[in-house]
Amino acid sequence: MTLIQEAITRVLDLGGPVVLLLLCVSVLTAALVIYKLWQYQAARVGRHRQLATAVAAWDNGDRERALKALGESRSYLGPVLRMALTSPQSAELSERVDAEAEARFAQLERGLGALDMVAQLAPLMGLFGTVIGMIEAFQKLQSAGSSVDPSLLAGGIWVALLTTAAGLAVAMPTSLVLSWLTARMQRERVFANQALRVVFAPQVSAGSQPAAAAQISPEAGVAPPVGPVAHAG
Repeated sequence: MTLIQEAITRVLDLGGPVVLLLLCVSVLTAALVIYKLWQYQAARVGRHRQLATAVAAWDNGDRERALKALGESRSYLGPVLRMALTSPQSAELSERVDAEAEARFAQLERGLGALDMVAQLAPLMGLFGTVIGMIEAFQKLQSAGSSVDPSLLAGGIWVALLTTAAGLAVAMPTSLVLSWLTARMQRERVFANQALRVVFAPQVSAGSQPAAAAQISPEAGVAPPVGPVAHAG
């Protein structure tokens, strides 16, 4: 406990309470980033090889292969596509599947708002600490009167600028990670939208007959006459 107290005291003496606050924010931000990386890995974000195979098979009318490939997938979008493939297709089903996919996206995007807030506020917090430090430095300079020591002013300025550096050090990697996670979720939305549109409008319906066979009437049992029928005289 004594070591922690000494470390906190040194941080306070070096950069003041703003640097200490930024240090706490950086620890919480790192923990959140690690959690998001684990969450994306567990949900298999971006790993949709089986789902792509299932959608391609469904688009070609191979229902059995589509369901088999879907069963091999461990992606978080697997249940959404299973609902779309196994339920009777309708406009209501399309809206429900879209809502289910959006709910899963929202769950994966939870926490990105906090990262965005850190990326925007950390530089401002550092600048705030710098302004406070500069005010204190000039107050000390004013109190010194005619016996001004340049080292006193220089020491106060570099300590004040330290808070800006700390804010930027927290904000820049956070912004990079946030951009990367946001881009991944954007690609997920594109993939899900394309897959669901293919499922609800495949090129070849499952179980459909070829076009040439469909021209023959199953009730008649014979092909219709091609030319005019001659009447008996």
